Amino acid sequence: MSNTPIPIARPQLGVEEEEAALRVLRSGWIMQGPEVAAFERELSTFVDAPYACAVSSGTAALHLALIAVGVGPGDEVVAPSHSFIATANAVRLCGATPVFVDIQQGTYNLDARLLMDAITSQTRAVLVVHQLGMPAELGEIVAHCEMRGVALVEDAACALGSEIKLGEHWERIGRPRGAAACFSFHPRKLVTTGDGGMITTRDAAIDERVRRLRQHGADPRGTFLEPAFNYRMTDLQAAVGRVQLGRLPGLLTERRAQVERYRAALVPLGLEVPVEPVDRLSNWQSLCVRLPTALDPAAIVDALAAEQIGVRRGVSNAHEQPAYEAKGCYRAAGALLLSERAWRHGLCLPMYPGMTDDEIARVVAALRPHVTL
Repeated sequence: MSNTPIPIARPQLGVEEEEAALRVLRSGWIMQGPEVAAFERELSTFVDAPYACAVSSGTAALHLALIAVGVGPGDEVVAPSHSFIATANAVRLCGATPVFVDIQQGTYNLDARLLMDAITSQTRAVLVVHQLGMPAELGEIVAHCEMRGVALVEDAACALGSEIKLGEHWERIGRPRGAAACFSFHPRKLVTTGDGGMITTRDAAIDERVRRLRQHGADPRGTFLEPAFNYRMTDLQAAVGRVQLGRLPGLLTERRAQVERYRAALVPLGLEVPVEPVDRLSNWQSLCVRLPTALDPAAIVDALAAEQIGVRRGVSNAHEQPAYEAKGCYRAAGALLLSERAWRHGLCLPMYPGMTDDEIARVVAALRPHVTL
């Protein structure tokens, strides 16, 4: 069997992206400009959001969205601990305290049933994560937020192309059901600009605020209205992103077929593969399986690395990271047992555009002796 390296992820970048970047270089306008504006329009159309604002990263998107809904020092933001660290960091960047709630076992998403007890008089927002592309329970979460009068921000960093059925209609994640939704274009995402992010919203005032905040607090006339940030996206990035967005429908079809091939091979080995609820379609940005409790994912990562196969540990928990050990850095609203189990037993498998059936079979064959008890 081939020993060619199999990475955890690999972006699909081709001649079209090269030509797009060259077009920008030849134009002489490489900073935020017409390509960024076009990328914003095309993405807002794709997700059916009235407004979209491009920024320099998914973390920047979260930071600005939280500021725009009024999160500041002394506030609390309810969020899952089981997420990439940027989720909790964005709350801390605002001077607020993350309040961590546990997840569901099947989807790795925030358990909506826990929200009502987690929201207090200090809660300014709920930051819900569509974990690894799997949509969260938006209908119930929106209802809780509206009942308690708190803003909802969606961490959709991984979820471009994912869908959810609300009522009788399917819609794409990014058509915000709360105040805003935030995307990332990191190279491990289905659509990449190298790095970058986007904020979508239905609220003109939020869109105006985040546009000002991304550019040093300047209004369209160049008057600096408040201290702010340099969170701009370049036209080079946006030009590549426009090509990538055009690839997305095909990538979604391919990714879903890859997941089903993995599922057919892994479930008989006793691995737990996430299942989409009937009202949700994941883009499967990553496939994180759960190992039997007797197995050590770190040992499997090391063993497969020796075979040049890039598996990774699953999603970690912010509350277990050294950055969050300080007293008062966060509050846990109840036990986080399922979050901790997900980290202890999670394993992310390689998946990328063009990954062949033979490569998937090689990953499964390499796993088999380590997961067969």
